[in-house]
Amino acid sequence: MKPVPVASVDVSGREEEYLLDALRSSWISSSGPYVQRFEREFASLTGARAAVGTCNGTAALHLALLTLGVGRGDEVVIPSLTYVAVANACRYVGAQPVFVDVEPGTWCMDPERVEAAITSRTRALIPVHLYGHPADMDPLMALAQRNGLGVVEDAAEAHGAKYKGRPVGSLGDVGTFSFFANKILTCGEGGALTVQSTVHEACARQLRDHGMDPLRRYHFPVTGYNYRITNLACALLCAQLERLEGIVRRRRAIFAAYRAELQDTPGVSFQPVAPWAEPAPWMFNIVIDEQRYGRSRDELARLLAAEGIETRPLFPLVHLQPPFVQEGMGEEAFPVSRGLAECAMSLPTFNSLEQVAVEAVSGFIRSSGR
Repeated sequence: MKPVPVASVDVSGREEEYLLDALRSSWISSSGPYVQRFEREFASLTGARAAVGTCNGTAALHLALLTLGVGRGDEVVIPSLTYVAVANACRYVGAQPVFVDVEPGTWCMDPERVEAAITSRTRALIPVHLYGHPADMDPLMALAQRNGLGVVEDAAEAHGAKYKGRPVGSLGDVGTFSFFANKILTCGEGGALTVQSTVHEACARQLRDHGMDPLRRYHFPVTGYNYRITNLACALLCAQLERLEGIVRRRRAIFAAYRAELQDTPGVSFQPVAPWAEPAPWMFNIVIDEQRYGRSRDELARLLAAEGIETRPLFPLVHLQPPFVQEGMGEEAFPVSRGLAECAMSLPTFNSLEQVAVEAVSGFIRSSGR
């Protein structure tokens, strides 16, 4: 069979038309009608009061923490099973990331572990909607309210996901999104914050634009950053937003096909879905039980790669990465996260993935068990 990548970009809508329109208009930097349109439409999608476009999702996380006033000496509670950008953003503002384990039923940060991790120095929580599945936000928001903490939803992988019928990105104080090439919505590199407060919006916009006073051009009362998104990127995103419903429908069909093909395979299980969740279909993930399947996750990945089928392991535990190694905190402190990091993997998931490819990938997984 021909090679199957783990992800592939789909720009089959009006992306080229809108991109050429932006180019020909000469609005190619951080101002222009597509920026305004994207921010308006993305705010509507997420149910937020406003959206602020950024150059990438990590910049959005950094701005979110700054907007909530998180700074040097503060602590921010985050899951260890996530992408390293979450911990990096804490360090950008001089805060200490405090890692917690995830729940087996959601793969997102465990509210009970979060409660135990809160100290007098805790300033914020960053629940990550991991691989598109929403975190259990109600108990986390209750914890935050009782302790006077800010909440940043990391929805980088969860475009369109819903928690108890409510869109992610509108549940905490600030939401953050990524539009990297492998995301459901993409412009190559890009991000956004979603906010409910006019104060948070004004702060984020000023910090995003070098700290410039919005009423006094070239006056910079605060230290800011050049985190702006371009009109070109937003032209792509506007085209993607037009067909988001179809994109999600196709990816859900791919998820359903994988489940149907692999549901009776010994030693293979799937990312769980909580009864209150409507996950975003970002990447289809399986968990390999080595004892029942007869091979480890890594052995299976090597066999698939030899057949031209690309996969990805789940994110490695962040607290074990060299910049974040915590004294006295080993792998045993995070049993759920550790098990998933060692045994779960992402299968090819992208809009144009054909049914025959899903069947071929699944058939090879079925036949490779012992």
